[in-house]
Amino acid sequence: MDLKEFRNEMEECLRNNILRFWTDKMQDTGHGGFYGRMQGDGTVIYDAPKGCILNARILWTFSAAYRVLGDQEYLDMATRAYDYLTSHFLDTEHGGAYWSVDSKGNPLETKKQIYAQGFVLYGMSEYYRAANIAETLDLCKKLYYTIEAKAWDTANGGYIEAAGQDWTAIEDMRLSDKDCNYPKSQNTHLHLLEAYTNLYRIWKDRNVANSLYNLIEIFTERIINPLTGHLDLFFDMDWTRGDEQIESYGHDIELSWLLQEAAEVLSDQDVTDRVMPVVSRVAKASEKGLNPDGSMIHEANLSRGSRDREYEWWVLAEAVVGFFNIGQYDKSMHIWQYIRQHLVDYTGGEWWWSCHADGTPDRTGDKAGFWKCPYHNGRMCLEIIERTKQHLQR
Repeated sequence: MDLKEFRNEMEECLRNNILRFWTDKMQDTGHGGFYGRMQGDGTVIYDAPKGCILNARILWTFSAAYRVLGDQEYLDMATRAYDYLTSHFLDTEHGGAYWSVDSKGNPLETKKQIYAQGFVLYGMSEYYRAANIAETLDLCKKLYYTIEAKAWDTANGGYIEAAGQDWTAIEDMRLSDKDCNYPKSQNTHLHLLEAYTNLYRIWKDRNVANSLYNLIEIFTERIINPLTGHLDLFFDMDWTRGDEQIESYGHDIELSWLLQEAAEVLSDQDVTDRVMPVVSRVAKASEKGLNPDGSMIHEANLSRGSRDREYEWWVLAEAVVGFFNIGQYDKSMHIWQYIRQHLVDYTGGEWWWSCHADGTPDRTGDKAGFWKCPYHNGRMCLEIIERTKQHLQR
């Protein structure tokens, strides 16, 4: 496969498999926005709660698709997501965004997960890049200031995981029931990094630049384990590392290219020069989860001696981008060939949540839901479309 064919396959997958699924099957025509869940068998759960993460990621994906491909349909879908997000998820009293609303759009779980605030900012900043609406930029600025005022740890640096609706402390700060209950995590910082990077693209503010510098330093000095090159996952307030030794290969490879992107957006050659060896090292560390057939596991818990046995959609999507980013095009294409053969649902649309070790799809995982969205795979397609275009124009 050459780069032109690679690009064409990405655009075909994006347009006709991923985006078409969300436009044709997930629009909530009764209550607005998008349905909160579709099971793996294609059954829409019409009364399912609607998650902030899902809606913010839909907003980002269709905004970016319009910016790259120019189809009016994609801007219309982005506007639908933006209108719903700003009307139902934003807390006009305390600031920030709710974690979830019910199927009719009423606030349901009102905690302020900082991970979610990052995604709202990521989606809204991308919508501004697409639609250029002044009000959107104002909302982005307001949310940035809220995150900095409420979530930044002035004593130790970094951002807390979560707070209550009114930003008071809560005991359970976990992002999901799969996570350990620590006040700081690599995952929240990772997605603030991408959000602030995108914000700086549209708003060259000195404070945002300083926030990006801080995040880059936090990753290189605190989160990336100096002995292994992997990201450590959980931390106390003073950055003491969590007890369990967990390697997350999906987050390793995702961070590798997002860290480089952040440095390049700052246009600071000294920072870029310092970051590039880190990018290579973290990407290399992620290969521990990569299999010869192009599949890749999410993580391994070394403390418990356990290792994933399935291959999740988001991990493979990020691996395609991450290895392309460091110039390993053959490896990137090899992973894509695995995805194309095992994860893409050519009948029902979108991708399966994961596939088993024998390559058969896991049909029990959601097709759409709180965590299953068009962002990782949609972004993969868009990144490869843009990156291959640059290579072909040289």
